[in-house]
Amino acid sequence: MKKHSFLVGNTAVGAWGGLISAGFFGLSAAFASPASATEVPLQAQDVAEASQALSEAEVIILGEVHDNAAHHQNQAALITALQPKAIVWEMITNDQAAALTAEVLRDPEKTSQSLDWENSGWPEFALYAPVFAAAAEARQFGGLVPRAEVQEALEIGIATYFGEEAPRFGLDQPLPVAEQAEREADQLVNHCNAMPAEMLPMLVDFQRLRDASLAAAIAQALREAGGPVVVITGNGHARLDRGLAVYLAQARPEIDIRALGQMEDGAIAGEFDVTLSSPAASRPDPCLAFAKPED
Repeated sequence: MKKHSFLVGNTAVGAWGGLISAGFFGLSAAFASPASATEVPLQAQDVAEASQALSEAEVIILGEVHDNAAHHQNQAALITALQPKAIVWEMITNDQAAALTAEVLRDPEKTSQSLDWENSGWPEFALYAPVFAAAAEARQFGGLVPRAEVQEALEIGIATYFGEEAPRFGLDQPLPVAEQAEREADQLVNHCNAMPAEMLPMLVDFQRLRDASLAAAIAQALREAGGPVVVITGNGHARLDRGLAVYLAQARPEIDIRALGQMEDGAIAGEFDVTLSSPAASRPDPCLAFAKPED
């Protein structure tokens, strides 16, 4: 797999990397243009209908737009309805997840402090508090690539960083040329047409690493806790055509995986088994993060 040696010693690229590792990458992907949206088998009218459609799966991926409160309320209600044995979180590492006892999870302040959420780069904890509370009775697992390790992973290559299990999850193989080009174009749009061209392969690699890391955490959860396993993640990782399900299916092809995509005002990009729509959250233009200061 390709290494991104141009990162070393490049302070300008380091600034871009800060945006990526701090969570802007996940947010911008969630705000992707709906132009590539595809038809989905079921647009659920409410949580009860979505729960029924998802309930027979061993792995249930609940997508979100990270700063949409309605999406998190839906996730909390679905966890309550589905009663999973384990939860896998995009937002935290496995070490952090191990500290989340039921007692901690029932107390939003303790949960936030345990996870050092204020310094995590994710949207305010109040949005996620109902989801963590609903998950209190389940085993907790994390799929986050630690921020401090992102640059190393990209410098040595994502397959090398992932380790000996990389072939099992398909992370040792490059994407087909056409898919790589399509995904680089998507990343350019998702990042407000502001990323240097040489950064785009890195962004695609990082998304793949995050998908595979989530898939590995799910495989661990299935081994240690059994199913069903619920995954809390952004829509970009939840989509079936290029998200974590691709890597999990490579490693565990026998598993029944179903994915929920949560739309804003009826728009979403990617393929899902089920969708739910909520009003779009009010937010500033995410592209302001790339705006050049005025002289």
